[in-house]
Amino acid sequence: MSNEAANMHDDVALAGRQVATVPAGGESASDGSVERARPVPRISIQAFCETESSAQAVQAAAEDRRLSKTHVSVHMGGTPAAVAHYQESPTPNLIVIECSATREQLLAELDMLAEHCDAGTKVVVIGHINEVILYRELLKRGVSEYLIAPIAPLDLMESISNLYNDPTSDPVGKVYAFIGAKGGVGSSTICHNASWILSEVLQSDLVIADLDLAFGTTGLDFNQDPVQGIAEALSSPERLDEVLLDRLLTKCSEHLSIFAAPVILERDYDLQVDACETVVDVVRQNVPYVTLDLPHVWTAWSKRLLLQADEVVITAVPDLANLRNAKNIIDLLKQTRKNDNRPHLVLNMTKMPKRPEITARDFEQALDIKVTAEIEFDAETFGQASNNGQMIEELNPKAKAASILRDIAMTVAHRQEARPEKKSALGFLDKLKLKRA
Repeated sequence: MSNEAANMHDDVALAGRQVATVPAGGESASDGSVERARPVPRISIQAFCETESSAQAVQAAAEDRRLSKTHVSVHMGGTPAAVAHYQESPTPNLIVIECSATREQLLAELDMLAEHCDAGTKVVVIGHINEVILYRELLKRGVSEYLIAPIAPLDLMESISNLYNDPTSDPVGKVYAFIGAKGGVGSSTICHNASWILSEVLQSDLVIADLDLAFGTTGLDFNQDPVQGIAEALSSPERLDEVLLDRLLTKCSEHLSIFAAPVILERDYDLQVDACETVVDVVRQNVPYVTLDLPHVWTAWSKRLLLQADEVVITAVPDLANLRNAKNIIDLLKQTRKNDNRPHLVLNMTKMPKRPEITARDFEQALDIKVTAEIEFDAETFGQASNNGQMIEELNPKAKAASILRDIAMTVAHRQEARPEKKSALGFLDKLKLKRA
């Protein structure tokens, strides 16, 4: 077993370590719980459980996007089964052991397991005894972490993440994916405006990755004509590092850069899943925020990026086809991202003259999700901003859509912008009283 855990504080409280998962009522997991579990590198994990609830928790964690690169296998039988297994097989990177025995028996079983552990193997113990003395004994034996049963999937993910991510290093950047329920619904426009607002308000570096390689509009929307961009990175992802990334990015403002699409139809763009993941990983390691402008296509790489994102924003216009497509996307996200926040739904181009529409309330009832924002049809403002290569707030800060787009950006980033309180104007009677006084 590894001795790295011996440097942990002995006074760590064992109680209250559970992290809440998504409640059954359909609400999202709290952002704090999601934030603590970071993506885990490619490691092998083998769990030996005694109870069905712990086995289910490990399996649920294994299906989460943060452990998507790991190989997890779940066995029953606890420590005795692990000892028997490793007498003939090499140990993985991480062993998760559940033991409901007494302190003395637990320590004795772990001593037996230690005889068969390879150097560098980490061990996480799931126990049923809430006792500081036991915790200290486990640390002395090199156990990496001790969790109190029953455990939640996010509790386990957080512990594994802490073992394989340096807490002193810079946090991995957040990835926000924007996708349209149909083509032409304005998802790119919302992505670009929300990204620009985030970079301005948070004063943090942000990169927009335009993954619509043939028809992307990021360069046009920011009035840029880059020579190189994301296609070069995707063609040779193994070469992408901090230096090459800086060369391929196009800087649009002090904090905003774009990974522009080539928009050349002579080339074929058959993207590989691993290449897309590698490029996004390199970008998020160098900037705090990454927004993915996903085209309305359904391929292995677009599905993977959507499911792996920290937050998802779906843009739809109020018609039946958008309702159906949005429902399909949301149902998939609910099924595969049980420990993540619900996606954000934006209804765009509403109240278009003479067009029959499905109301926001009908969308909410059909999709079982709250509409994050509703942007009314405004051809003049959006058309002029597009032609000028400006964001809506740049063109007209007082436009109705400007404040809505700002709210979308802050909601996606889970930030709350402090706004000055409006001073109430004095009424006629108040002025009369002041005059008499």
